[in-house]
Amino acid sequence: MQDADRAGTVAARRARSALFARAVAFYALWIVLIGTAAVDLAAGVLAAGAAAWVSVALSPPSPRRIRWGNTLALVPYFLWKSLVAGVDVARRALAPRVRVNPGFLAYPTRLPRGADRNAFATFTSLMPGTVPCADEQGRLIYHCLDGGAAVADELAADEARLGGTSAGAGDG
Repeated sequence: MQDADRAGTVAARRARSALFARAVAFYALWIVLIGTAAVDLAAGVLAAGAAAWVSVALSPPSPRRIRWGNTLALVPYFLWKSLVAGVDVARRALAPRVRVNPGFLAYPTRLPRGADRNAFATFTSLMPGTVPCADEQGRLIYHCLDGGAAVADELAADEARLGGTSAGAGDG
């Protein structure tokens, strides 16, 4: 019974912490968008509090944490891949003979449904040439400009690279 009480206390503390952090973030956004007039600041406190409360109600805090070092390490890779893919798409679009072989690819992901799979789908959706369009039976369905085997290999490499960006509550 003590474990259940302790788990409830930890969850409540996590919810309060998330509520506070989100309220601060929403308030900062309010200041950037609206300004620092006294009336605006007062209204911002109310708006940020309400937004944070709704945010926590709709998306409760998770015991998972972002590994910021690993996540920041993805930035140069993402920028490079975006540049290379953008040049490839432009080259295909401007070529006298369009070299596309559009199609769908069912990629069997190892990531569980939830934050990790969503992060992976979001990350890969930002790369030109592939767009995740469905999540069916443990597979992400992608629409690709070129549905060759190289796309699946690239998705597997991206999945492995992205796998180290979040951690469970006990991981460091």
